[in-house]
Amino acid sequence: MNIVQFGLESWGQNHAKTLSDFGVLSAVFDSDLSKSKEIGQKYSVNYYDSVEQLISSESFDGAIVDKNVSIQTITDLLYDKKHVFLEKLSEINSIEFQKLKELSEKKKVVLTCGFNERFKSSVNLLREFIEQKKFGEILMLEFYRQGDLSYQNRGLIFESSINDIDIANVLIGSFPVVVFTRLGNSESKKEDFASIMLGYENNKTAIILSKGISSEKMKKMRVICSDAVLELDLHTDEIMISGQQSLGITERVNTMKHHIQNFIESAEGKNQLFVKPNEIINLTKIAEGALLSGKQGVPIYLDLK
Repeated sequence: MNIVQFGLESWGQNHAKTLSDFGVLSAVFDSDLSKSKEIGQKYSVNYYDSVEQLISSESFDGAIVDKNVSIQTITDLLYDKKHVFLEKLSEINSIEFQKLKELSEKKKVVLTCGFNERFKSSVNLLREFIEQKKFGEILMLEFYRQGDLSYQNRGLIFESSINDIDIANVLIGSFPVVVFTRLGNSESKKEDFASIMLGYENNKTAIILSKGISSEKMKKMRVICSDAVLELDLHTDEIMISGQQSLGITERVNTMKHHIQNFIESAEGKNQLFVKPNEIINLTKIAEGALLSGKQGVPIYLDLK
């Protein structure tokens, strides 16, 4: 299995290292030749600053592409029967991703996207508690996430809130039927704080509070069950019960490495894909609905399959 890394920003460099550790990195690309050369020489692989030259020169099975790679390049890779792992959704909307999904199915290749936080051991432990009803029925989820997103280009919901939407879907085990959002901006033209309510069947609710104008990073969540309230710090992976008893810090796992390993194994036919294209389409539709709700000031009803 030979995998190419397209794009060498900070996440791209992490991906290149992980691919090299797995022994599957075959080449790297970045529009900045000096950066491409540095990483290529570091891992003893070919390096390029031209997508066309890389595709015509290299024999490879798949690619990890960063958020700056064009949708046309992604389409070309899929058309050429290459497995594709997207770092982020970037500027791809739900209609465009639906077309990518259909092309990947036609070409019988793997297509996925980097929603790494669902792989956290602490999130998986919470999911087990919920499935086993260890603390009664789940009633509500609350998320609070903040950080400096001033450098991001697609806005708060697609750069930050969407990760909490994904965790909420995983823990509740379904997709929401309605979304209502309040958006605001204090220091930029795009939204930099948001409150999102997701309504699921059986009266389950997720409240997501996101702020993108803080130098302090914070990622916390609460699971309100009928018999207890579970609190999780997504930075430390520590779980608290009703703010008093600590379950300790769960075993830390490299979520990105785990996700990439699943991508490779799925491409090799050895494992099922964890983050499936249909989930990504629905996540995109939920984020689009949240953004529309915030702009129009009305709830948006969703019909997700």
